[in-house]
Amino acid sequence: MHKIAVIPGDGTGPEVIAEAMKVLNATSVKFGFKYESVKFDFGGERYMRTGETLPDSSIQELRGFDAILLGAIGHPDVAPGILEKGILLKARFELDQYINLRPVRLYPGVETPLKNKGPNEIDYCVIRENTGDQYTGVGGVTMKGTPHEVAIQTAVYNRHQVDRCLKYAFEYTRKYGKKTRGKGEYNTLALVGKTNVLTYLYDLWNRAFHEMGQKEYPDIRREYYHVDATCMWMVKNPEWFDVLVTGNMFGDIITDLGAITQGGMGLAAGGNINPEGVSMFEPIGGSAPKYTGKGVINPLAAICAVAMMLETLGEQTAAVAIEESVKFVTANKLKSMDAGRMGYSTTEVGDLVAQCVTDRK
Repeated sequence: MHKIAVIPGDGTGPEVIAEAMKVLNATSVKFGFKYESVKFDFGGERYMRTGETLPDSSIQELRGFDAILLGAIGHPDVAPGILEKGILLKARFELDQYINLRPVRLYPGVETPLKNKGPNEIDYCVIRENTGDQYTGVGGVTMKGTPHEVAIQTAVYNRHQVDRCLKYAFEYTRKYGKKTRGKGEYNTLALVGKTNVLTYLYDLWNRAFHEMGQKEYPDIRREYYHVDATCMWMVKNPEWFDVLVTGNMFGDIITDLGAITQGGMGLAAGGNINPEGVSMFEPIGGSAPKYTGKGVINPLAAICAVAMMLETLGEQTAAVAIEESVKFVTANKLKSMDAGRMGYSTTEVGDLVAQCVTDRK
């Protein structure tokens, strides 16, 4: 029995989570696993009503679940940063979800802005360290509001954080790299950094990367890319990539670039992973308040987040079934991936995927 916490969140979050849960239910029936879900109302409406974001008592409660499924966080009537820091970052830090896992895969039938690139070329994964860097909150402001104002936000990493992220990345590459999937001659893990300028921070990453690779993962090819060059190659030659690993800030930036190359935020799913604890899975696109209640938002990213969740929970066959069903729907049913242009409503897209899972041989 898998125990799942569900946080629909703000805006269109409840709409896409409803479809994700519909597919999860169909998949559980098809493949015979059991789950129970508990819904939580964390988000903008609760904050405006009670002043609470994510109470400490709720963090403790969430530790008792096997996984968390999140819709979206962000409310137009709440100042930026309050919900993001109070819910998303608090959950990541308190639950020690130190890996952000972002597959970048172009599905059949989905348009990409990259000329002459298709599903064979856009098929890689970014592993982003999720608890360090500038996101730790180390820094401050002095003389605020004056011509001499000083703002400092410091990137912080220790060897333990770096090593555990790299270990996850090497293990993931060994299990899911292109050679393993029959798409390459070898599995490759590439470190993305900026060793020529951030000489303290990424010297630590670079030394740890090669020390671990040489000692424990000689079967995995290691490469290094500067982050600015990586951004160029993500557009020009995405087929070069297999698995990328990087720090929090660089990972935050390049994964959004990757998302647009795979067809946009409506198809981008991610996982905030604690390999030894509870992990949280979500669509990346945000709450999209202008589409709330219209039934036009694309739920596929939320559905793909369910597939990632099931894979992490050990339901590999069920996870593959969802991903293959999404591929069928994008290739054969939807006119577009954009909200309001899919040719189907939000609930109808969920129905299509759920039926495809049910009908699989």
